[in-house]
Amino acid sequence: MLYWHKIDPDLLPAVNTIRKVRIGGKTICLIDYEQELFATSYKCPHAGADLSAGWCENKQIICPYHRHAFDLSNGHGAAGQGNYINVYALEKRGEDWYVGIKRNFFQRIFRG
Repeated sequence: MLYWHKIDPDLLPAVNTIRKVRIGGKTICLIDYEQELFATSYKCPHAGADLSAGWCENKQIICPYHRHAFDLSNGHGAAGQGNYINVYALEKRGEDWYVGIKRNFFQRIFRG
C-alpha cells in the first residue's frame, strides 16, 4: 500500500538538477529532467554511491562512481548492468506534488 506524502515546495529541485531529500522516513532523489519530475532511490545498487552527486542524460540518472546508468521512468539499469533502482510514484494535485512510498514492515506494525 502506498502512502502519499506531500513534497514541500522548497524541496523540489531546480530545472535539470538532482536533489536528495528525506520524505516519509525515506531518503530519495527528486530529479527535474527537462522540466519533468522523477523520484528514485538515492543509492546506486552497484557500489552504494550517492546518486544525487551524479547527473542526468538521455532520460537516465548516471552514477558518479562507475557511470552506471538507470532509466528515470522505470529504474532499469542500462544493458549489461543487471541491476536497477527503485522509482517512486509521483502525483500532482493542484499546485502540490506528492510522492507514494510504501511503509516497511516495522512502520506498519508500530505506526498502524
